[in-house]
Amino acid sequence: MTGTWSLQRRTRNTGFVDVCWAGSLGFAALYYSITADGGLAPRLLVAMLGGIWGFRLAIHLLARVLAEPEDGRYAYLRAHWNNDQRKLYAFFLAQALLVVLFSVPFLVAAHNPNEGPTFPMLAAVIIWLIALGGEALADQQLARFRADRRNRGRTCREGLWAWSRHPNYFFEWLHWFAYVLMAWDAPWGWLAWLGPVLMGISLNWITGIPYVEAQALRSRGDDYRAYQREVSRFIPWFPKTRS
Repeated sequence: MTGTWSLQRRTRNTGFVDVCWAGSLGFAALYYSITADGGLAPRLLVAMLGGIWGFRLAIHLLARVLAEPEDGRYAYLRAHWNNDQRKLYAFFLAQALLVVLFSVPFLVAAHNPNEGPTFPMLAAVIIWLIALGGEALADQQLARFRADRRNRGRTCREGLWAWSRHPNYFFEWLHWFAYVLMAWDAPWGWLAWLGPVLMGISLNWITGIPYVEAQALRSRGDDYRAYQREVSRFIPWFPKTRS
């Protein structure tokens, strides 16, 4: 994280911390799959599912960071802290701690003693595929909407965005349940719940939805207020009929 902090200092873009966070979790999944003493099947799944998820997210975030100005959340923090690099460095170190906490589900799942695939493992793969596919589709739909200049100042209601105001966040959260199932028979398997619990808290009340919606209200006003009234906040659900 120190290297990433130095990079943001040169570029004045704190968004690189998200790239480092996701990539670090991908590497953690690979590391635990090699060093843990669990069965072959769960270790392979941790390497494949955790690695693919982490590196895909890191690449997606890197493309966004390089193409867009600094994320509004981080621009606010920079302004609020008067660009105090000591505070920003402490923030980056806190993200390193979060990498450790979020990697616990990988570690626990990699200690699952089952040598062959089990029903919970198969269910984990299904959940992971649904989550990754849903998140990728939501990102694609939003990117296509934003690419059309006619949509400036408007809120995306296409595809999954008609069912949830934050479908990308929902599928990101759903993805963590895959590791709960992968750790089903592992010692201390209950620790895998750290993933969905921490991610749910973070997205809903700390760094995710509150900042995104506050920014959307500032930039899109009444259009976004109507969207809030009509579309589910997080879990996809049938939209309300427009009045």
